[in-house]
Amino acid sequence: MPHKFKAKIYQTGINWCVDVPQEITAQLTAEKGYIRIKGQINTFDFIQTVVPVKNALYRLFVNYVMMKGGKTALGEVAEFVIEQNTEVLEKQYPMPEALANALQTNDLNAAFDTLTPARKKDILKYLSYVKTEATMQKNIAKLISQLQEGSKNVRIP
Repeated sequence: MPHKFKAKIYQTGINWCVDVPQEITAQLTAEKGYIRIKGQINTFDFIQTVVPVKNALYRLFVNYVMMKGGKTALGEVAEFVIEQNTEVLEKQYPMPEALANALQTNDLNAAFDTLTPARKKDILKYLSYVKTEATMQKNIAKLISQLQEGSKNVRIP
């Protein structure tokens, strides 16, 4: 549900920000104190996090892109529309073709799929940063070996 409010943009330290009314933040769900939101500043779309401030209202930091897109400036009153952002922002890593081929050749797709999502993500993340083909093949061979042995703690490097 979108929440509308107007606020004057002010500076605290080197940052520009606005205070979000308490009646709005009370209706949003915080994760570890922070509230992930998506919204608009003067009809310009943004995704941001509302930050808690000790003994004060939640604060929404307004960056340069938001200021320029919203055609506003420091000291001006801007119109905001915000709502809870429930989209997962977790980065996904592609499976290298060499790994997919090795799993297929050794009939280990099912064994790889039984790994926890976090373990699979760690493996794919590591392989996404490998620069040489030799290193890629060495790490894939190690992974295939561990899967064939039925190791409970599969990991690379």
